[in-house]
Amino acid sequence: MLFVLFSTMASAQELTPQRKGELQNLILQDCGSCHGMTLKGGLGSALRPADLDGVEPSTIAHIILNGVPGKPMPPWRGLLSDNEAMWIAHALKAGVLK
Repeated sequence: MLFVLFSTMASAQELTPQRKGELQNLILQDCGSCHGMTLKGGLGSALRPADLDGVEPSTIAHIILNGVPGKPMPPWRGLLSDNEAMWIAHALKAGVLK
């Protein structure tokens, strides 16, 4: 499962397998509601690995946590930790829909 594939991606505070599964569902459901259910884009931009090529995970995590002013991308800070946002960034770059 995805949480096994990304078990080494979490830094600092290790995420539990349960939390990784919850984050996977968040990516597919919550992110997918704007970025497309297959993350190929919609209201929000595409989030597949090829679309994120050259974008640092720290940049993706920053966008997740702080949103994008003037765009419909809301900030998730307060709902996600820095570590969780970084895990999501790595998961997106690795392709969560394998």
